[in-house]
Amino acid sequence: MTAIDVRPATPGDEEPPSPPDAPPTSDPGGGGSGGRSEAFMTFAVALAALAFLGSLVGIGFGARAITESKRRISTSSTGAAPTTAPVTLSDFKITPDAVQVAAGGFLDVTNTGQSPHNLAVQGAGLATPMINTGATARLDVSGLAPGKYTLFCEVPGHADLGMKGTLTVVAGTGAGTGAAATTPTTAMGDMPGMNHSAMTADQMDAIMAKSIKAFPAATEGQGGQVLAPEVLPDGTKLFKLTAQVVQWEIEPGKRVEAWTYNGAVPGPTIKVNPGDKVQVSIHNVLPESTSIHFHGLITPNSQDGVPDITQDPIKPGQTYLYSFTAQSTPAVGMYHSHQDAVKQVPNGMAGAFLVGREPVPAGVTVSQEQTMMLNDAGTIGYSINGKSFPATAPVVAKLGDWVIVHYMNEGVMVHPMHLHGLAQMVIAKDGYPLAQPYEADTILVGPGERYTVLVHATEPGTWAWHCHILPHAERADGMFGMVTAMVVKG
Repeated sequence: MTAIDVRPATPGDEEPPSPPDAPPTSDPGGGGSGGRSEAFMTFAVALAALAFLGSLVGIGFGARAITESKRRISTSSTGAAPTTAPVTLSDFKITPDAVQVAAGGFLDVTNTGQSPHNLAVQGAGLATPMINTGATARLDVSGLAPGKYTLFCEVPGHADLGMKGTLTVVAGTGAGTGAAATTPTTAMGDMPGMNHSAMTADQMDAIMAKSIKAFPAATEGQGGQVLAPEVLPDGTKLFKLTAQVVQWEIEPGKRVEAWTYNGAVPGPTIKVNPGDKVQVSIHNVLPESTSIHFHGLITPNSQDGVPDITQDPIKPGQTYLYSFTAQSTPAVGMYHSHQDAVKQVPNGMAGAFLVGREPVPAGVTVSQEQTMMLNDAGTIGYSINGKSFPATAPVVAKLGDWVIVHYMNEGVMVHPMHLHGLAQMVIAKDGYPLAQPYEADTILVGPGERYTVLVHATEPGTWAWHCHILPHAERADGMFGMVTAMVVKG
């Protein structure tokens, strides 16, 4: 086939040139000029027809593109939202702060912070249980209508510190629907996917009663035991501690990596008399440096235990000796790490240090002394003396007994400690006796604080004793965390 030259005509060239190898043009009418004109007209009509056909094809492709675009826009506004959306909690932030999920969906919530958090939908009655560091829970938002909602952490004060966000529930079926989007099956202890609204009252009652009936549950390890000293020839009392990481059973079947003194949470209780010569030896087998600060005790500055201020850090493998004379007045103190304390202390490195005994009102004879070390963060989480309910130990007393209790808060939150049925007489704050003791049923204990109370066991029975910030004491499967009881035997 001979190629056709379709270059535009130049001035003075009124007709397209003949192809170089074309045969002479015939002229049926006898005129050469007329034949060339008819050929040109035929050629022009053919070109116009091709152009018109091309335009129709272009319009067709354009219309299809517009339709596809509209379909994509429609999909993105309704069905492109995922059925499950990841949310990360940290100290103190929700990431992302704007979450989108399809109607009928879920939020998979992971806590990467140093303290427990949860995620709730404001005004909807929906919330995860408290989530410990490194754990994940699922929040079922399938019952929410399309619209915008506020997300927040329910721990008091956390929302004000920045733990707020928005949730947009999008109408339509989202991506990722199907079997993979169903609520996960988990151990009863976590229950992130539990939906009480789908249960009968009897089913929910049975779940809630399970933890109660297990109390007091047996677990391996017991912290806070009184540490017997080695008495040196000059009468100095030497207490030996080893800083080490162990597996600690915080509740039945749940073990965590705890950072400890002598392998227990809390560390052993140190008790001395006013004026005693005291030495505390610590051998560090942790993977990082540490120290000991004697919180609330009067010691020489050189023995205060703060690395790079009063001493060098105690490096892995090293042994360090603290030496001082116990103050001449009674004290309710604590000892804890002051190196990487944000991790080491919540993970278990704290213990009670008692000097003498707090004075009590006239006529009171104390039958037993108890310490309640409170925690809420790290690997230990919500706990009393290193255990989470139902593994916490009850305080057992005879009718008429007086029991002295030292609350010690080594956590990062306040805890209103509430005793049912019996008054708590506050006799000392941070080890300092009160000129006017007072009675209360709820004592607010802040981080680092110590309160000493007397409880008169006048009413027989088993009395609940717990932190009254409810998420610290109860979750979807019943009581946990900062709950114990006082048992008064008649």
